[in-house]
Amino acid sequence: MKVLVVDDEANIRKILATMLAQEQYEPIEAANLTTAREVLRSQPVGVVLSDLKLEREDGLTLLRWIRDENLPAPVIILTAHGTVDSAVDAMKQGAFDYLSKPFDRTELVRVIKKAALTFEFQSSAVKSWGANPAGFPMVGKNDKMVKIGNLIEKVAPTDSTVLITGESGTGKELIAQAMHERSQRAKGPFIKINCAAIPDTLMESELFGYERGAFTGAVSSKPGRFELADGGTLFLDEIGEMSVEMQVKLLRVLQDKSFERVGGLRTISVDVRLITATNKDLEEEVRVGRFRGDLYYRLNVVPVKLPALRERPGDIPLLIAYFVKKFAERLKKGVPSVSPEALELLMQFPWPGNIRQLENVMERLIVMSEGSVITPDQLPEEILDFEEQRFFSAQPGSLKEQVREATRRIEKKAIEEALAETSNNVTQAARKLNISRKGLQLKMKELGLR
Repeated sequence: MKVLVVDDEANIRKILATMLAQEQYEPIEAANLTTAREVLRSQPVGVVLSDLKLEREDGLTLLRWIRDENLPAPVIILTAHGTVDSAVDAMKQGAFDYLSKPFDRTELVRVIKKAALTFEFQSSAVKSWGANPAGFPMVGKNDKMVKIGNLIEKVAPTDSTVLITGESGTGKELIAQAMHERSQRAKGPFIKINCAAIPDTLMESELFGYERGAFTGAVSSKPGRFELADGGTLFLDEIGEMSVEMQVKLLRVLQDKSFERVGGLRTISVDVRLITATNKDLEEEVRVGRFRGDLYYRLNVVPVKLPALRERPGDIPLLIAYFVKKFAERLKKGVPSVSPEALELLMQFPWPGNIRQLENVMERLIVMSEGSVITPDQLPEEILDFEEQRFFSAQPGSLKEQVREATRRIEKKAIEEALAETSNNVTQAARKLNISRKGLQLKMKELGLR
């Protein structure tokens, strides 16, 4: 992501640019507002880091221009004065945050990361592709997902057998459906079956159908999934759960492209493209004898491995934006924004249930939301508990020192918010915080707010 650094001091620009490059950002330097505007007009910038006082210019002028141009880049103001007045004025005019010089590197990186998350969420563009406008939406710009998208573009028009692997909840069924919708079989049926949900005793009749009287309860003939998928695509999910006996019969169908219904004598030929998926390591299953090697090589013509959500954290803001819009429209509610703090917590959570879990969480938040902003206190307990554990495990020193540092952060945030809400009136802020005016002044001095 590109970060524009606006400062009239070359040394400051160089220091900031070096720090940003070390954090994997792409810094762009500007010594004045004219250059800054040219950069913002000519290329996408994710975050703007601007000094408040420039030579014969004002950083707030750039802030107002960015707001007037409706540019999505959050603006972080740097001030050497450290006064609450200038900070409050900047925040009122739409600054994302402010930092006082000399700035702390850890604090600077933290604020930039939050601003970058906000930019990703606000400017998220969902890349949709499919055979029709209602086709599968592919959300994300992670390199692995881009490669998968390119692979699907090449493989989808063919009849090659595809094996999709990945953890539960990574979207294997959606990828299979996307391949069908972009294939020459798009007008044909897309039939799917979850092998883990069908008992072994019923799997054969589900796949191949049965004739009347084939077994007790078979009062009429019924076609199987292979027949139903004729001319289209058959998707076998959780193929790793199929019994070895059924694997033998499936292998025969792949070889001969024909079968007989259970209890039938007539050979039925079908034209079906097969796509399978599993969350198991089939190579290991073959090694221990739970999966046939010859079937595995038949299925693994084109392998597609989907990454877990924790392996593509940069896509989380895009997915959140997509799900927020989706569920707000479905529930006929206003589309809320997500606070930077909430986005940060959602980014840090490991998501063991992957995209499916994230989707469920966002649906729950939209259902329960009453305001226009989703804040950390609305997040599920498992996310807040994880953040608490992560925070304390990352802090050096004794428990007492950790608690003291956490308390300091909370106090500073509460005071800054109270001052902002009261237009920097210390007396009113003290009343709002339920402490004495003198106590607030001492606390502000202790926290470096004066």
